[in-house]
Amino acid sequence: MATTSPARIDDDLYASAKLAGEVQSRSASQQVVHWARIGREIEASASIAQKDIAAVLAASRSYDTLSAKDQAIVRAEWSALMDDRRAALNLAEQFARDGRAWVELDDSGTVVHRDQAAERPPDA
Repeated sequence: MATTSPARIDDDLYASAKLAGEVQSRSASQQVVHWARIGREIEASASIAQKDIAAVLAASRSYDTLSAKDQAIVRAEWSALMDDRRAALNLAEQFARDGRAWVELDDSGTVVHRDQAAERPPDA
C-alpha cells in the first residue's frame, strides 16, 4: 500500500497546479504528483525531448515524429489521461439524468435493458 507524505509547495506552483488540474480533471495535489512523476521519468532519461513530448500532448506536433523513447512517455501520459477520464465517467447516471435508454451487462453477464425515458417524470 502506498503511503503519502506532506510537502510544502509555493503559492505559484499550487495556483498553476490548480489551473492545470482543472483541465485534466485532477485536484491540485493530483496535478503536482502527476508533474513529479513526469519529471522523474524525464530526468531518468537524458535523451527525452521534453518540448517535443509537450507539443505532441498539446496536439501541435505529430506523434510519429518522436523517437521510440519519447513515444513511450507520450503513451504513458495518454494512458494516465484515459484512466482518469474512465474513472470519472458514469454513463448510467448521465443516461438516466438525460432520460435515455441503454443496455448493459449485470455482474453475471446477463443483458439488462434500462429505459429511463419511460420512467422519467414529465417536465413541469
